[in-house]
Amino acid sequence: MKKVFPSIVILITLSLLGLMFLQMSWIQNVLLVQKGKYNNDLENSFTDIKWGIQHKIALYIGMNPETVDWENSRTWDILWSYVSQVPQEDINHIIAEELSENHIDLKFEYSITSNNWPQNSSKGFSNDMFSSSFRKALTPNGSYRFALYIKQPKNYILRRTSWMIGASVLFTIIIIAAFALTVRTVFRQKQLSEIKSDFINNMTHEFKTPLATISLAVDALANPKVKSNTAQIEYYTGIIREENVRMNKQVEKILQAAQMDTSNLELNLQQIDAHEIIRTAASNIMLRVEEKNGTLEQKLNAKKFMIEADEVHFSNIVANLLDNAIKYSKDRAKIIIETSNPSSKTISIRIRDNGIGMSKETVNHIFEKFYRAHTGNLHNVKGFGLGLSYVKSVVEAHKGKIKVDSTLGKGSVFSLELKTSVEIK
Repeated sequence: MKKVFPSIVILITLSLLGLMFLQMSWIQNVLLVQKGKYNNDLENSFTDIKWGIQHKIALYIGMNPETVDWENSRTWDILWSYVSQVPQEDINHIIAEELSENHIDLKFEYSITSNNWPQNSSKGFSNDMFSSSFRKALTPNGSYRFALYIKQPKNYILRRTSWMIGASVLFTIIIIAAFALTVRTVFRQKQLSEIKSDFINNMTHEFKTPLATISLAVDALANPKVKSNTAQIEYYTGIIREENVRMNKQVEKILQAAQMDTSNLELNLQQIDAHEIIRTAASNIMLRVEEKNGTLEQKLNAKKFMIEADEVHFSNIVANLLDNAIKYSKDRAKIIIETSNPSSKTISIRIRDNGIGMSKETVNHIFEKFYRAHTGNLHNVKGFGLGLSYVKSVVEAHKGKIKVDSTLGKGSVFSLELKTSVEIK
């Protein structure tokens, strides 16, 4: 999986880049085709515009367009010499009508010149428009010329191609989004697979140790010498009892996690002394702290420490956080528990340690169920990765907040904020 996944991502990425390149080439070709069609439509329009204006001139000077000798080039020059007398509105109407026939519904300006001298031009036409105008000769000898300036011709091309370009871009975005979602899903599945492997390895280790201890104790109890010694029987049965309690606690953690899944956490809310719970939890772990030649300092400075909470669950979250502080501490553990009242209605509980700390990536995932900093089959730090997920769920069930600040190699600070049951005055 580790080798296949990057290869799949690279292949799909290259395919997407190739698809985008082909799409861009296709769009460019479509624009070129539409530009050619636009020029062709202008050519067709010009022919009709020229004949339309000629007929209008003939009628204006009292001639019948049907009897005019159009084969005689001199006739053209004589006829067009009267173009200046034709009202601009009439010429505008002819041009607009013929352009519309060819589906060119854009604003325009025109100019009719004789030997480069304007004879009849629209009011908005200026000399700087000549260079970007559509220009054609009106007479065989080219003495009269026609210039048509189309405003924003790109609008014509884009209007003809907008739906194709829009659909192409839309489907490309959909494909990219689907690819990104697929990669994200596969990556997430890969992470879950690693987490599952870690969880199974850790769970196996956590249950294997007490089971092995119980097995040894049972074998010892079967020894005839032990059977006759009451003290040894008490000793070995005590070991079995302790290991049984230990396994029950591990099972309870898994059941707590399952309870979080179903959102059926039932709280037995009552008035409890947060400081008393903290003192009890601290007392319970002092032996482990001393084993690491460490210290546990309590700075219980909150003036209001009565909270409405479930005593069992609140005790569990304090115990979990202290347990983590010891697990991940260095040889000389230094743990500080502080309380304060950041507002008149809240109590803040901070548990600080000088342990190994966490990276930013680990901090981002630390409250996810079964998550532990990935260590494969190493069991130097025991646990299922359920503790902090449980802590967060319980805190949120009490409508509280929890956050963590950590620096790799320097330690971590877990901060809880809960509502007090009595407002400070």
